[in-house]
Amino acid sequence: MRMLLSVKLPHDEFNKAVRDGVVGQKVRRILEDAKPEAVYFTEQDGQRGAILVINLVDPSQIPAFAEPWFLTFKADVKFQVAMTPEELEKAGLEELGKKYS
Repeated sequence: MRMLLSVKLPHDEFNKAVRDGVVGQKVRRILEDAKPEAVYFTEQDGQRGAILVINLVDPSQIPAFAEPWFLTFKADVKFQVAMTPEELEKAGLEELGKKYS
């Protein structure tokens, strides 16, 4: 299942990694393990952040995606389901609309 993994990176932990010259190595290692479909670095609520598009085959994989961010940067993470237009078409919205109207 395609998911958006949003990561909010705390200033203190990330700044320390930047100052120590290891931030690139740490982020690279996490991304190599996660193998995201896409990654976008952005601002989230005034903090550094990232949005990863990942494929979650089973819910048991959640710790493997979240823990590296928790343990490395004390980051906050959030998982959201993401659908393509084709997947949304399969949802049967018209039938649901008829059933619950």
